[in-house]
Amino acid sequence: MNIIDDLKMQYKLGGVAHRLIYWNVACFLVSLVFFYEFKSGSFHFPNWVALSTVPSVFGLMPWTFLTYSFFHDGFWHLLFNMMVFNFASSLFLTFFTQKQLLGLYILGAIFAGVAFVLGYYILNLSASIVGASAAIMAVLVAVTTYQPLMHVRLLLIGNVKLWHITAVILILDLMQFRLDNTGGHISHLAGALFGFLFIRLLQKGTDLSEIVTGVITFFANLFKKSSSTPFKKVHKNYGKPVEKRVSKIITKDKAQQQIDEILDKISQSGYDSLTKDEKEFLFKAGK
Repeated sequence: MNIIDDLKMQYKLGGVAHRLIYWNVACFLVSLVFFYEFKSGSFHFPNWVALSTVPSVFGLMPWTFLTYSFFHDGFWHLLFNMMVFNFASSLFLTFFTQKQLLGLYILGAIFAGVAFVLGYYILNLSASIVGASAAIMAVLVAVTTYQPLMHVRLLLIGNVKLWHITAVILILDLMQFRLDNTGGHISHLAGALFGFLFIRLLQKGTDLSEIVTGVITFFANLFKKSSSTPFKKVHKNYGKPVEKRVSKIITKDKAQQQIDEILDKISQSGYDSLTKDEKEFLFKAGK
């Protein structure tokens, strides 16, 4: 199995967090090809990707309230965000579901985008923004709100409480609010606020992630091909069951059992713990 097949299998078997990281990395690679100017050494994102505060722009392209959260204006920006997201999402998934993580990421990005636009309207400023920081802050603050006293072990520091880590990040954002990247800090704090509200509403019985799940399900059903075929002839067979058909079902059950055993191994030890033969088997089974 080559590297491409290995990445495909990890994407297929990985959860929402891995797939969001893949999408962020893929969007960064696309931006390097199409939006990076080597002469100036900077990115220039078009209005149909970045979120602009100009009403005539975002009014015609409302999808930018989400697309901005998948693009980054530098490698270190991307790397830091993905490291924090990997950390926050792994903690979040300890208590909540994959669908709730996806819903929180998307709704957190949209909420922060709206706050960014409103904030710049009040300040009478105009700008555009990219970056997943706001959506990531929503995830981090959400899990911190739910389990603030959870102990996290940090390299060279040791055990610290989760709320200490989150508090430091929020304080740094507040300290830099008027220094530079004001719009970025507005969106970060808005994402943090949404993460807090998400958990509080969830504890009261309202799961906001169901909005995203419902939209995805609607479009999935809209484009799903009908399983029923018109004018299909049905032949009744009153003869005895063929022995080969029984053995085929048994073979399928054994293969499924092997897949389940491999998936259990991945959940316990990770994808890298699989042998080469097991990876090959999963790749062929996924075709």
